[in-house]
Formats: sequence, C-alpha cells, structure tokens
Amino acid sequence: MLESDRTFPIEADPGAVWSSLCRPERYQVVWPWLKAFDGEALAEGERWTCAVQPPLPYVVRFGLSLHTVVEGERVEADVDGDIRGWARLTVAPAPHGTDLRLASALEPATLLLRGVLRAAPPVARFGHDWVLDTGADQFRSRACPGPEPGERSTRDG
Repeated sequence: MLESDRTFPIEADPGAVWSSLCRPERYQVVWPWLKAFDGEALAEGERWTCAVQPPLPYVVRFGLSLHTVVEGERVEADVDGDIRGWARLTVAPAPHGTDLRLASALEPATLLLRGVLRAAPPVARFGHDWVLDTGADQFRSRACPGPEPGERSTRDG
C-alpha cells in the first residue's frame, strides 16, 4: 500500500487553481507523462480513465470514479485498474495563495506492480512520488503560473 498526504503550495488564488482543475481537456498539456486520458468534466458521477508513464519501464493504467465534487473545495474519487484505492484533492486558501492537498491510499492490482512493490519498495515509492512532485511543479508552471514579473498580485490587496 502506498499512502500519501502531501500539500503543494501554489502561488495563485484558490479560484484560479480550481478553474485550472476544471479543464480536463488540458491535462495532457499540463502533464506530458499522462500518456492517455479520457474525462469530460470535473463533476460528481464522472468516470475518467488514465495512463501514467513514470520514469520507470512501465505504464500505470487506472480509472477514477469521481463520487464527491464540492466546487472550489475538494474532489474525492475511487481508483481502480492497475492500482486501486481512493484519492482526495482539496483546495484551500493560504498566505501564499493556495494549498493543494492530495491524500490517497493506493495498492497495486496487477502482478507486475505488486512484484515491484514487494521486491523493490523504494522503486515503487520513487515512481509514485515522482508523479506527485513533477505533477505539482508542472501544474504550477503550466496551469497556474503566478503573476508576471512586475505584476501586482491580487493577494496583496
């Protein structure tokens, strides 16, 4: 089982962050390691399918069933496919702009991924953490860039 509870600071206001999350048609532009994606909207009852390529010799394919979406605040999903479990993403105001928090509990569902986790837990953790950290950096720079140099932030009043 790979459990995560990570908070990523974003220098943009929560509304801008939520607005970026509501654009699944841009996800593969924001995250180039997202090799396949099918999802229409960030809405309760939606089913998304994904294929993720970490910097390891395998692709992880999974589905997300969005069962809770509270506009501007959080998304909760069940995960199934090559991995299974649950994930929750929350958006919260913070002094720097927004805290984007991802909590999840995922376990491998295929023989290959179970073998990787059992034989080389640090490799499995590296792949998982790489996707989270790289994904947060790419989100910051491609989906929610901060103010342009010389531009005054709306957070400062």
